[in-house]
Parts: sequence; C-alpha cells; structure tokens
Amino acid sequence: MKIGIIGAGNIGGNLTRRLTALGHDVSVANSRGPETLTDLADETGATAVPATEAARDAGIVVVTVPLKAVPQLPSGLLDGAADGVAVIDTGNYYPQRDGRIAGIEDEGLTESRWTERHLGHPVIKAFNGTFAQDLLDRARPEGAPDRMALPVAGDDEAAKRKVLALVEELGFDAVDAGGLDDSWRQQPGTPVYGLRGGVKEVEDALAAASPERQPDFRG
Repeated sequence: MKIGIIGAGNIGGNLTRRLTALGHDVSVANSRGPETLTDLADETGATAVPATEAARDAGIVVVTVPLKAVPQLPSGLLDGAADGVAVIDTGNYYPQRDGRIAGIEDEGLTESRWTERHLGHPVIKAFNGTFAQDLLDRARPEGAPDRMALPVAGDDEAAKRKVLALVEELGFDAVDAGGLDDSWRQQPGTPVYGLRGGVKEVEDALAAASPERQPDFRG
C-alpha cells in the first residue's frame, strides 16, 4: 500500500521503519524539508518528500506532529490522496508544550476532533498512547500470549477498518474504541494511555476512563 507519513519524530520514524519493512511504499515528510530526512530514507527505503506531496496516491496518511503544529500544516495537505484515504492522527495535547487550546479546554472537543477540524478530513485516532520503541520491539504474531493491544477510534467505518487491519499487520491486536467523540478514553492521563496490555486489559482500561481531564493535562 502507498502510505504517507507527515512527521518524522519518534512515532513517525519508527512507523516508517516498520511499514517499509512490511513492504509498503512509504513517503515521509517533516516541517524542515526532505533534505533533512536523507538518513531515514537511506535506512528504510522510504521516499523523503515535502509535506505537500506526502499524501499523493496514498491509501493511508499518518499525521504525527505536535498538536501546536497542526494549524501550520500546509493547506491542501490531503490533495491527491487515493479515494477513501484513511487519515491517522497520533497526536496528544500537552499544554506545557502546545500552549492552551481553547477548542479542547473550553469547547470540550476531543484532541482528534480538534485536529480533524483543522485538516478538514475525518481522522482515525491510533498509536497516540504507544511507546515509540514498542513499535519496533513488541510486535508479536497473532495469538502470542504477550501480544499487545492498541485502541483505534474514529467515525469513518471503512477508514477505521483499514487502520484496524494495519495495526494487526504491525503485530498488535487492534481494539475498536468507538467513534471519535469517544476517543477521550485514550487521551493522555487515561488508564489505557501507555498501557502494555492485551485485548481484555485495553477494553477494561477504556471502560474505566473518566471524561474529566487530569490536572497535568489541562492548560
């Protein structure tokens, strides 16, 4: 599959490594330009491109940038993507880094709903509570007793199925965590955030979440 990754930090970089190893055609971009991604491209075989070209012909696009950078993403970011493209948002709101975001704090938007409004395209929330190194080290075959499960939330059912399948292909059990307005259950400070558990543990953690944002994650 053609996959575009916008953001080459810890999560974006390790997704590039895993997805190219699985045989996907990956284009990767960051805010500083493709010339700064030469090492990652050489290591993985991914194609370093400007952000405006990352989504071209892609069936899946991963947006993995700090929330404060989302409004600065180029307009038309998803122009040229394949029909039915699934857009994955891995982002988290950290007020100490991102500043106070009124839509999240005052309107009560989930972090991914806020991102979706800026992108102008439905998003699927996934990988936001995953340790980046686990993407490399903790993949396991289906049925392995220590296989981790990861929550996936979104409203577009067809796109969500794509992302659920991708999580499984990467070596993790995928748990459908509901619609995007339910994705507060996997935001920072919730029981599932950073959890290295199986399906039952993830489902129980999602059910135990409180909608009240924890003080450490309020601006």
